[in-house]
Amino acid sequence: MQTLTLNDGNTIPLLGLGTYAATGDDGRATVKMALEKGYRLIDTAAYYQNEEAVGQAINASGVPRSEIFVTTKLWRDQLSYGQAKEAFEASRQRLGLDYIDLYLIHWPANAKNYNDWQAANAETWRAFEKLQSEGKVRSIGVSNFWPEHLEALAQTAKVTPAVNQIEFHPGYWQPDLTAYCKQKGIVVESWSPLAQGRILDNPDLQKIADRHQKSIAQICLRWVTQHEVVVIPKSSNPERLDLNKDIFGFTLSEVEMDAINSLPQIGFSGELPNEWPD
Repeated sequence: MQTLTLNDGNTIPLLGLGTYAATGDDGRATVKMALEKGYRLIDTAAYYQNEEAVGQAINASGVPRSEIFVTTKLWRDQLSYGQAKEAFEASRQRLGLDYIDLYLIHWPANAKNYNDWQAANAETWRAFEKLQSEGKVRSIGVSNFWPEHLEALAQTAKVTPAVNQIEFHPGYWQPDLTAYCKQKGIVVESWSPLAQGRILDNPDLQKIADRHQKSIAQICLRWVTQHEVVVIPKSSNPERLDLNKDIFGFTLSEVEMDAINSLPQIGFSGELPNEWPD
C-alpha cells in the first residue's frame, strides 16, 4: 500500500476504509474483511457510533497493531480543552487501543454555535497537542477546516495540523483549500470520494473509465490519489473492497486529470463548516 509522509514524520496509507454507517456486527465484519484484504487505514469517529465495533475487529484481526493506522474524531459539540480530553479517552476505551494514530477535530467551531469560535478551536487544539505530547496520539489534525479556521488556529498552535479531511470528489474538490493545505504542509484526506454514488453515472467519467477498462469508482479513486490526497471509500461488499484497492496499476493522463478537475459541481453534500446548526 502506498503511503504519504505527514509533517510530523509519521506515514499514512494513501488508501483506507471509511466506516460511516458501518455499525454493530456488520461493522465488525466489514473492518475484519478489509484488514484481511490488505487495508491498513481504518477511519472512524465518535459520531459514527461504531468505535467499539471497529476496535473489536482490529483486535480480533490478527494483524499487528503497528501495521494498522487508526483515525477517529472529536465531534463538534465538545470543542473545549476539558471536553476534548474526556472525549478522546472515551473513544480510546471504546476502540480498546493503547494509542490512536490520528485524532481529528471533526468540524470547526463557528460563530453560530460558539460565542468565541476562535478560542473554542484553540483550546481544543491545545488538548490535542497535550494528547500528542503524552504519546496517546501519534498525529493530530482537523476535518472540514477552511483557511480562515486554519489561520486562526495558527495564531496559538504549537503544532501544525498533519491532516485536513475534507469533502473531495469529482465535481466538488475544493481546489483553493487543497492548494492552501499543501502550501502549509498539511496532507488533504478525502471524505465522500464517490459523492455518495451521485457521480457514478456521469458520461464524461464513463468515457475515461472505458478507456482504462476500469469502473467509474476506480477512476474517481485514482484521480484522488493522483492529487496526492488520501482516500477512504466506504464499502461492505467484498468485490468492491477489492476493486477500490485495485487502483494503482494505471495512471490517468494530464488531459484526463484536467478533464475531471473541470467537471461542473456534482454530488456536493451541502455541508459547510460555518452553516451549522441549521
